[in-house]
Amino acid sequence: MPSYPFLSDEWIEEARRIRAEAEAKGATPNVDHSVRMNLMITDVPFDPGTVQAHLDTSSGLAELDSGHIDPVHMLVTVDYSTARSILVEGNMQVAMQAFMTGKIKVEGDVSKLIELQTTSPTPGAQELAQRLRDITE
Repeated sequence: MPSYPFLSDEWIEEARRIRAEAEAKGATPNVDHSVRMNLMITDVPFDPGTVQAHLDTSSGLAELDSGHIDPVHMLVTVDYSTARSILVEGNMQVAMQAFMTGKIKVEGDVSKLIELQTTSPTPGAQELAQRLRDITE
């Protein structure tokens, strides 16, 4: 299976395909908390600037995609390495440490972010996360 740099155009396209497959198979909601967050990813190895992305769980399915959405609960600014550890590997220890040391900056409703971090992933969410890990360099 090919793999791509996290948040590269190729990675985004493959993530969209994986999400569409899950939806076509009648995937049930796998995220308990609704959050709409825009992301500013800094220090991206394949882009000289920042990458704009978003995470939207309002449908019950986690959608990580490029670009910003409106309205949102928050804007999160985070470096590429930390974002990859949190969003692909699901490493909540990295998330907490990064937040405490100021590597994650949040503008907006921080309580929504905390709710999302304390939620246990459902089996469907775990499967989707594994498929995203499989396509990530």
